[in-house]
Amino acid sequence: MSAADSAAHFHALLQLRGGAAARPPAAAAATVSRSPRSYRIPTVSDSKGCCNKRRYSTQWLKGQECRSPRSRKHLIEFCYTVAQKYLFEGKHAAAVPAALHSLRFRMNVHGLSSVELVPAYLLLAEASLGLGHIVQAEEYLSQAQWTVLKSTECCSATQSLLHRNLGLLYIAKENYEEARYHLANDIYFASCAFGTEDIRTSGGYFHLANIFYGLKKLDLADTLYTKVSEIWSKYLNDRYQVLSRVRIQQIDLLGKRFETDTGLDEAQEAEAIQILTSIWNIRETTSDTAPQKTIFVLKTLFMLYYLMMNSSKAQEYATRAFSLAKEQNLSVHEQDAIEELLSLISAEEAHPIT
Repeated sequence: MSAADSAAHFHALLQLRGGAAARPPAAAAATVSRSPRSYRIPTVSDSKGCCNKRRYSTQWLKGQECRSPRSRKHLIEFCYTVAQKYLFEGKHAAAVPAALHSLRFRMNVHGLSSVELVPAYLLLAEASLGLGHIVQAEEYLSQAQWTVLKSTECCSATQSLLHRNLGLLYIAKENYEEARYHLANDIYFASCAFGTEDIRTSGGYFHLANIFYGLKKLDLADTLYTKVSEIWSKYLNDRYQVLSRVRIQQIDLLGKRFETDTGLDEAQEAEAIQILTSIWNIRETTSDTAPQKTIFVLKTLFMLYYLMMNSSKAQEYATRAFSLAKEQNLSVHEQDAIEELLSLISAEEAHPIT
């Protein structure tokens, strides 16, 4: 999907969520429609002018001002989630329209200097990095840093995201010492906000592991990849156990099966896929010497896709795990555990959700 097609798809979704007032200004549409070679995300100075009636129609602005606070908050969250999802999927150009809308709605609701703008600046910074626009990413991150410094009400979660993006910036600039410093701060603030074993903290561990892996410090990288895998495995298995108990307690009289779900939004699901698939690709290179670690990630990917109700992908990863277990002559207990996962898929196919 091209950047223009992705933008059109996003704006169609946005209109479904928020009505005609969500139509993008002509200036933004023109920016998105450029070819990847000449593509340029509007800078911070461009974004500051988003409330200028000379650049955007009076009708569009009036439409936003007439919205209820609840409706505008919903649009902010929707745009943010869509942009995050595209970023985790590696579709950096496609993330830009949603990120810009998130920034504009935030400015409209909170003003031009609120700390609430920081998450949107960080989305645009990450999109810029993905498109290779390092200088532009630095502009957005500088604006985010300055906004945080001026604020007395910046939460730990926002501080975590800021340091994570600064870490990604320095990785792109190959300044790994600075990158490690910021990722350590990311982990600290995320731990303060959510706890050290939370999936929202795992991203910091993952990026730090990537640095060590790139520097050939494989023992450190391995420890962190294992930690990330364990965090996601625990979350997904706990989620499965909760849903299983609910099913037992709420048996439908008509025999209908209850839907499973991850408890994550679309962006978090995309993040889980990105992280776990990346770790699996790395584990594949050591399958002969450490097959249990590869199988552990495959089983975690199985549970993710099973809870996402993607049976074909879940079966693919369980089958890979089972084949590897047999190939490496792992214990019967391990093979039986994987066969139990495959039996879940068989049960889904025999009794589909209606």
